[in-house]
Amino acid sequence: MFNDLPRFVFLTGKGGVGKTSLACATAVGLADAGKRVLLVSTDPASNVGQVFGIEIGNHVTPIAAVPGLEALEIDPEGAAAEYRERIVGPMRGVLPEKALKGIEEQLSGACTTEIAAFDEFTALLTDVAVTGAYDHIIFDTAPTGHTIRMLKLPGAWSGFLETGGDASCLGPLAGLEKQRTRYAAAVDSLSDAARTRLILVARPRVSSLAEAARTSRELADIGIGNQHLAINGLMPDDDMGDALAASLIARDRAALDGMDAHLAALPQTRFALRPENLVGLDALRRMNMPVTLAAAVSRVADADLPPLSALVDGIEAAGRGLVMTMGKGGVGKTTIAAAVAVELAARGHEVLLTTTDPAAHLTETLAGDVPHLTVSRIDPEAETQTYRDHILATKGASLDAQGRAMLEEDLRSPCTEEIAVFQAFSRVIREAGRKFVVMDTAPTGHTLLLLDATGSYHRDVLRHAGENASHMTTPMMRLQDPDKTRILIVTLPEVTPVLEAARLQEDLKRAGITPWAWVINASLAATGTTHPVLAARAATEAPEIASVREKLATRHAVVPMLAEDPVGAERLRALVGRTPAMA
Repeated sequence: MFNDLPRFVFLTGKGGVGKTSLACATAVGLADAGKRVLLVSTDPASNVGQVFGIEIGNHVTPIAAVPGLEALEIDPEGAAAEYRERIVGPMRGVLPEKALKGIEEQLSGACTTEIAAFDEFTALLTDVAVTGAYDHIIFDTAPTGHTIRMLKLPGAWSGFLETGGDASCLGPLAGLEKQRTRYAAAVDSLSDAARTRLILVARPRVSSLAEAARTSRELADIGIGNQHLAINGLMPDDDMGDALAASLIARDRAALDGMDAHLAALPQTRFALRPENLVGLDALRRMNMPVTLAAAVSRVADADLPPLSALVDGIEAAGRGLVMTMGKGGVGKTTIAAAVAVELAARGHEVLLTTTDPAAHLTETLAGDVPHLTVSRIDPEAETQTYRDHILATKGASLDAQGRAMLEEDLRSPCTEEIAVFQAFSRVIREAGRKFVVMDTAPTGHTLLLLDATGSYHRDVLRHAGENASHMTTPMMRLQDPDKTRILIVTLPEVTPVLEAARLQEDLKRAGITPWAWVINASLAATGTTHPVLAARAATEAPEIASVREKLATRHAVVPMLAEDPVGAERLRALVGRTPAMA
C-alpha cells in the first residue's frame, strides 16, 4: 500500500473517493506485517464497521479476524452526550435545577457536537495513555470541508480563548482552558512529518483532483505540508473494444495530465479500479494487487430501469416548491440537482438552483447560462460576515465603545456561522413558495447539522409562540410538508452508499421528514458496457438496485454512467432522459 508510514496517518478527500477502503486496507496491511494498529473514523457517517462486518461504535474494538488491529468510530452525538455530562455532572446538587437546565440547553447546539468530536480526536493525537500501545494510528476522516474545519480548530480556538469569547454553546470557559495545551500539541503533531502523514485521496477526475488541490493548499497554509497523493480507481489501460471504457480511460488520463502542478508534485500512489465491492477482508487484501483482464463479455443494458424524467414529471406537477438532493459526498448530488433544475427550466419554469455544499461548483457544472435558471450559493463565510455586519449595525449601534467591543468578540464565536447559514437556508426555503428552488446540500453530516439547527429553531419558536403557534409556519414545517418539499436521496449502486443513504433516510424520518424519491446515479447496469471490469461491477449493482426498489424507496430512478462528464445543459438533460445519451 504505502511505504514508510509514520505513526499518525490521515486519509482525507472528497466524499466517495474511497478513503474508507484505503484506510481499512492500509490498516490491515500494517497489522498483517505485525504492527499494532488503531483505525479511527471521524466521519459522522462512518462505515468502517460495515467494511469489516462487525459493530464498532464509539469505543476501541478489536477486529478479531486481524490480530493486532483495533478500530474506533467517533460518534459525534455520543461524544456530545459525554461532553455535556462532563460539564454538567459536577454541578448536579450544587446549582439549582433551573440553572442546570439552562446550561444543558446551551450545550444542545450543533457546534457543541462538533467540538465534542474534536475533543476526542485531539486526545488520540496527544494522549500517550490512550494510544501509546499502538505502532500506527490510521484516521479515516470526514469529507474534506468538515475535516479542514476540524483541523483549523486548534488555532482558531486558541485565539478564541485568548480573547475571552462567549462560550455559551460550549460550556464554561474554564473547561475549555484546560484543553488549550492539548490543542496546541495537536497542531504540533499534525505539522510534524516525522510523526504524521496526510494522504489526500482522489479519483482520476477533474473535480476530484481540483478538490484535492484545494485541500492540499489549505492544509499547507495551516502548516501541514507532509502530504501524499493517492489516486484511487484508475481504469486499466486496455479498453477491450468497449466505447464506454475507452471514454473513461481517456477521461482519467486527461484529468491526470491536467492536474494542478502543486498537487502533481506530491509523492503519489495509484490504485486500479477493482471489479468488486471493497467489503470484507479478502477484498481489502486484494486491493493492492494488479487487475487481470479477461475477455470482453456479452451483455446489454438493463432496459427496465426507470429514468429520471419520470421523477421530474412528478416534481413539475406541483408547479413550484423546494427540491433538495441529499446523500453522501461523491454520489453526484450536485449533478442530479443541476439536471433536475435544467430540465424544469427547459420546460419553461422559473428555477433557482442553489447549494449549501462548500465543495460544490454549480457554475462549472452548468458551463454557461440557461434560460429561466438562476444560480446562488449559501457561502458560510459571506453569510457570516453579512450577519455580523447586520448585528453591529442594529444591536451595536446604541452601544458605547466597550459594549461594542464585547459584542464584536461575541460575534467571533463559531455559533455565529451556524446562525448565519441557518438564516440563509431559511430565506431560500421561503422563496420556494413562489417558484421551483432546487437545493444541492452538503454531504450528509453537514446537512444533518443544518437540519438539527432548523429543528432547534422550530421548537424554540413554538415554545415562545404560545396560543399563536397554530398560525405559524417554520422552515422545519415546510421541510416536513410533502406538498412543499421533495427530498431526493442520491446514491450510487454500491453496498456502502446504499446503506449510508438508508441511514440518512432513517435520520430524516426521525425528524419528521419523509424522502420523496431515490436517485441511483452512475449506474453501469444501465449501460451496455462489455469491458470485463465494468461489466463485473455492473453485475454487483443488481442487489443494490433491488434493495432500493423493494425495501427503501416509494419511487426511484436510475441514471446511467455517461462516457463524458455531465457538464453543460445538453449533457445534464441527457441524464434526465430528455435528449439522447452522449456516446
